[in-house]
Amino acid sequence: MHSFRRLALLLALSSAAVPAVLAQSSSSNPTTPETAQQPAAEAQNQGEISVQARIRARRAQRRAAAIHEAYAHRYEAYFGLGYLLFMPGVNLQRAHEYAWNPGFTRYFGDRLGVTVDARGYYGSAYVYNNAITNSHITNAEVSQYVFLAGPSYRFYAQPRYALAARVMGGAAYGHFTGDTSGDETLAEALGLWPDGPVFAASAALLFDYNFTPSVSFRLAPEFVPTGFGSTIQHSFGFTGSVVYRFGKP
Repeated sequence: MHSFRRLALLLALSSAAVPAVLAQSSSSNPTTPETAQQPAAEAQNQGEISVQARIRARRAQRRAAAIHEAYAHRYEAYFGLGYLLFMPGVNLQRAHEYAWNPGFTRYFGDRLGVTVDARGYYGSAYVYNNAITNSHITNAEVSQYVFLAGPSYRFYAQPRYALAARVMGGAAYGHFTGDTSGDETLAEALGLWPDGPVFAASAALLFDYNFTPSVSFRLAPEFVPTGFGSTIQHSFGFTGSVVYRFGKP
């Protein structure tokens, strides 16, 4: 009888303690609608991030493919026109010269190439009213024929446009006696350079705008030093060309 009372007391105490334990457990780990939605929201955000990453990756791949399609050609030919502000003789005004300009480039990859270039410049040199010569020549026709070669390097490329630098060296032949019937003494009296070959160089910045992966328009401002009359002429000008790329690797 005594043991039965103990068992009844133990059961009563246990039944009183169980609700308190359950209440404490529920209060320490509350489950609300907001906390239940957190894993779903995090999963959705991660899904959106992964989709955006895939979109960016596909765009980058398309851009890289377009750049490679435009600039992976082995060969490049161009033809255009040019302009040069040139000093045609000692103490003369600078002459406006206009040029034709073909060229060809062999590329060794997407960036580095070697260019050969030719151009012919034609202009009129104002030689004043020179009473010493009695020639009545005030504007003498002058011309230059320039042949150059050197490296080109494309340092920035996009599917639609590119920037490159080019340095070339070679020779120029000057013809300054056209209006003096080949009389070099008269040409010298007019202040013009003597006819003949001299060194020439060119340093240019090339800007290409692509119409297609194979065809582009190029604008190239440049510095052109020459060595007529045992001096150095620091001439500035530009060329504008249509460029055709061909020869896929």
